Amino acid sequence: MVKNLVGAHWQEVSRPTLPVYNPATGEVIEEVPLSGKEEVDQAVAAASRAFQTWSRTPLMERVRLMFRFKELLEKHFEDLARLVTLHHGKTLEEARGEVRRGIEVVDFACGAPTLLQGRTLREVTGGVDQNLFHYPLGVVAGIPPFNFPVMIPLWMFPIAVVAGNTFVLKPSERTPLGAVRLAELFLEAGFPEGVLNLVHGAQEAVEALVGHPEVKAVQFVGSEPVARKVYQLAAQHGKRVSAAGGAKNHLVVMPDADLDQAVPAILNSAFGNAGERCLAGSVAVGVGSIGPELLQRIVESARRLTVGPGWEEGVQVGPLIREEHRRKVVGYIHKGLEEGASLALDGRGIEGKGFFLGPTVLDRVSPRMVVGREEIFGPVLSVAYAPSLEEAIAQANAVPYGNMATLFTQSGRAAREFRERIQAGMVGINVGVAQPFAFYPFSGWRNSFFGDLHPHGPDAFLFYTQRKVVVERW
Repeated sequence: MVKNLVGAHWQEVSRPTLPVYNPATGEVIEEVPLSGKEEVDQAVAAASRAFQTWSRTPLMERVRLMFRFKELLEKHFEDLARLVTLHHGKTLEEARGEVRRGIEVVDFACGAPTLLQGRTLREVTGGVDQNLFHYPLGVVAGIPPFNFPVMIPLWMFPIAVVAGNTFVLKPSERTPLGAVRLAELFLEAGFPEGVLNLVHGAQEAVEALVGHPEVKAVQFVGSEPVARKVYQLAAQHGKRVSAAGGAKNHLVVMPDADLDQAVPAILNSAFGNAGERCLAGSVAVGVGSIGPELLQRIVESARRLTVGPGWEEGVQVGPLIREEHRRKVVGYIHKGLEEGASLALDGRGIEGKGFFLGPTVLDRVSPRMVVGREEIFGPVLSVAYAPSLEEAIAQANAVPYGNMATLFTQSGRAAREFRERIQAGMVGINVGVAQPFAFYPFSGWRNSFFGDLHPHGPDAFLFYTQRKVVVERW
């Protein structure tokens, strides 16, 4: 059974457990404890004790430790990728991409000496100078989702701890093994006891963590309903909160688009990571005359994608995380057909072990349909049509989310119009997944994000610090 990390000690928990599966085989590979208030209290207490010293540790010492952590991540890169594939299911190539993107955030965190600089203005008025300093908040917490068990924890605690905070991480109970390995490497890098603590569990642990009086800020990434609840609960307790939620991302294809470029990008966006990511392309919108050819080429290409265990060479689509989630996604397919969509490609016929669903394409979907407005979180692409770019933008803006939208075109004028009018925080032009690099914020809008400061980028350093202004006259 996986253990909690409290201070520098790995503790067994006498609690009910949940199984951790290999999604490609359906086999149970580990058990994760369902920690509660007692275990959360222990972790927060350890973090609180550590904060007294860690917050006063010179910045350059904190950065040197972060460089050591980065070196260990690079050393164990392949092991981390294989671990992601083992208990999440994504292909090994996708797992390597996940680990690389996580390490890029650690790279960014190592720039703390520049990013934590304040401001000074001399002689604001006669003999008065004004200074701004950044201070850590205290004990902060992170709650990542199941779909990126290495990358998203690395969005959270490296920036928080290099800024002088101490951290309690509650990984997903579905994919806890990535966070465990990160914590082991963190201790190996030489970070002091209590700077990073790890508590496993589900709703009870989340509520105890979000409601704990010593926790000053909470960062969450997950589904929209849970993000909303975490935001509300944290706000009720007077905490700073960053809660990233769901998405319904539109990929708009103009008549002048290069389909040799657009179709592979759409397939990767829709079916990569088995559709289990909040930047997955959910709806492909053909504008004007390109619609029929777009559908034909998507279906022909998607039919050739290889489905199987993520560690096998040549596999392009891995399994879903759980059988109950596979059934939920299949339920969306049935709902789409009931609402009037047609099935252009059916991925439901895969038999055998594991939680597999092949690439599926629903045709003639509208924002009025459930499949056109709700996040499916699986390898299901809806295809819609619009007579003009204006109508395509209107369709995208009709859904309640605003995470990402992409336009495929050769027209700079159309690209600018799309950029200005689309209600999404991340916009792509001729790219299937508009994921910002670590030095930009992951900038969801509307029901895709609850809070003010977004994950990674400069927003993260602002989120994990508080500013003090000192006005001096001598």
